[in-house]
This record gives sequence, structure tokens and C-alpha cells, in this order.
Amino acid sequence: MTDDELKELVAGLAVAQKVTDEQMKLNAIAQQETTRKLDKLGELYGNIGQNQGDVAEEFFFQSLIKDNHLGSVHFDDVVKNMEKHRGQIQEEYDLVMTNGDAIGIVEVKYKAHTNDLDKLDRKMKHFKKLFPIYQNYKQYGAIASFHINDAAKKEALRRGYFVLQRSGDLVHTESSEHLTVL
Repeated sequence: MTDDELKELVAGLAVAQKVTDEQMKLNAIAQQETTRKLDKLGELYGNIGQNQGDVAEEFFFQSLIKDNHLGSVHFDDVVKNMEKHRGQIQEEYDLVMTNGDAIGIVEVKYKAHTNDLDKLDRKMKHFKKLFPIYQNYKQYGAIASFHINDAAKKEALRRGYFVLQRSGDLVHTESSEHLTVL
């Protein structure tokens, strides 16, 4: 190979490297844009799931205020969104019902699955460690959901949990004193 051929080859490689560098920059910009769009899409879908969960939680909270029973067990009150951290344990409880000697722990899902029962198992196990004031209380668990498939429902009942679902009259109407009549 002559010196001129070698110089041509090196010059060609330099040009090719410059083109490759430009393509890599464009690819990085495109990748950032794709990542931004995917993040936005993930946020949108995440918010939909969160919104559905909030709707289910509010529905069951209001329902349990009106009828504060789990089966034949009557409760005096219901609280939502109890959080506690103690040592290495941290939990959030969707709904907690109490009376003088019993606790009802209600895990709320828009659509319940069998793995949600595992979460409820863990929360049930941790409750008295997080809230030792309830150490001598009877403890009941429940899964509340707008939809629960038959396998998950059967498993919840097998584990000794109550199953709460939507049913019956769902419409509650309120009005102001100043109704518009046409």
C-alpha cells in the first residue's frame, strides 16, 4: 500500500467515523424522546390504575360507614389510609374497622387477584406488631373489590377472609334546597 493510498484510507475512515458519530447523536436524541413518551404513557396508565383504586376505596369506605359489619361482626368505626412504620416493618392499610375487642383489616382493590391475598396475609401478620395497642383484639381480614375472579374469591374464603363486592342499590342522591324545575 502506498503512502497516498494509506492517506486516502485514513481520510475515508475519519469521514466514516464522523458520519457514525452524527448517527449516534441522532439515535441518542431519538432514544431520549422515545423514553420521554414511554414515561408519559406509563404515567398516564399508572394514574388510571391509581384513580380506579381511589374510586374503589372511596366506594367501600362510604359503604362501610353506612353498614359497618363484616359478616356478623359489628364495628363502631372505620378509618382509611392508615400508615405505620416501626423498625423494619412498614405498611399502609386501606380500611381499618374497630370496635371494643375486634379489628377488621380491609384490603381494597379495583380488581382483586390471588396475589393481593398474599399482600393481605402480610398486612394481617404485621398489624399487631405495628399497632401493639390492639394486641388482645380479635383480628379479621377482608378483601374488597369491584371484581374478583372465582379462583381468588375461593382462595380468600379458604384463607378465612371476608369478601366484599359491589351489589344492590348503588345510587345515592343528594340535592340542594334550590332545585331547578322546568
